[in-house]
Amino acid sequence: MEDMRKQYTRSGLAESDCHSNPIEQFRNWFDEMVQHNPVDWFEPNAMTLATADQDGNLAARIVLLKGFDESGFVFYTNYESAKGKELAANPKASLAFYWPFMERQVRIDGSVQKVSREQSDKYFHLRPRGSQLGAVVSPQSQVLASRAELETKVAELEQQLAGQTVSLPDHWGGYVVYPTQIEFWQGRENRLHDRIQYIRSGDGWKLQRLAP
Repeated sequence: MEDMRKQYTRSGLAESDCHSNPIEQFRNWFDEMVQHNPVDWFEPNAMTLATADQDGNLAARIVLLKGFDESGFVFYTNYESAKGKELAANPKASLAFYWPFMERQVRIDGSVQKVSREQSDKYFHLRPRGSQLGAVVSPQSQVLASRAELETKVAELEQQLAGQTVSLPDHWGGYVVYPTQIEFWQGRENRLHDRIQYIRSGDGWKLQRLAP
């Protein structure tokens, strides 16, 4: 592992290249990643979500970004899952995007709150029916006796709701991460990476460069 390394030579990031609004800067980078995604299996909206419980115990996992605007970055999950319980106890989170093909990372820190039930319901019914059924029956993060147990519950619910709309369950919905800090990282040669950080300041943002 000591010899595993890569030189980052694709591009740089100057302050003059950055939009004054980090949400728009993120949009530019995200659109560029989607446009230049070289492989079908890579999901540009995949992000690491880090949370902590009330005792400061940390946990991180990959989830999918499902929307963003000036109000924040949105993802959906089971409210009774491990991350749901952690966010209930400590409503703060850190997000990290890694786009290796563009040699870029984005880090987002902020406070978290649930989105409206209307927004959750709208998104829930955009999901494939199989995903809706899974969200209803899965006791996310709890111990299962076997995979067969879960598959049986899905099949039973599918039969029960044949020809009917699957209703949004009370235990499932969205969160929005309201950013207080966003950092854009561009890989550079010899580990002299470019790091541009935005800190929320009143109704605007302060931009500054960080050492690599």
